[in-house]
Amino acid sequence: MIIFLFVGVSQPIFAQNNSGQTKVLKGEASWYGSRYHGRKTSSGERYNKNDMTAAHKTLPFGTKVKVTNLDNNEWVIVRINDRGPFVGDRIIDVSEAAARKLEFHGQGIGNVKVEVLESKADLASAVGFSFNVPSFASNELSADIDTRVLLSRN
Repeated sequence: MIIFLFVGVSQPIFAQNNSGQTKVLKGEASWYGSRYHGRKTSSGERYNKNDMTAAHKTLPFGTKVKVTNLDNNEWVIVRINDRGPFVGDRIIDVSEAAARKLEFHGQGIGNVKVEVLESKADLASAVGFSFNVPSFASNELSADIDTRVLLSRN
């Protein structure tokens, strides 16, 4: 029983949406830098240690994720362009630039939350923007709007 508890605590935590796709992961992150700078990634593009990119084992290439350092709440948005990490139970490898921004570059690893961002609205929300879209469900225009201006094509 005690062994089970220790093994269970060290595993990454996953949350899923209704379609069964992983949306939030919590676990350990690492970073990679100069040694791989300029080499081809699994996606075929060249790795640039100064770009906000990351490696993940299963997320599709091009997926954008928000990575938050749970120890200091610093966060970045990175694009998945490589496969990994392949060490222990780590859930993501971020670029050197991302590790510096997250402030775990010196330690080598960090305790993070990874949130999959699926749409432009998710991206905007992740950086602190929100949208207030008025509802025109009744299909009526306000009395003070000049409809001739709306319908003219100049």
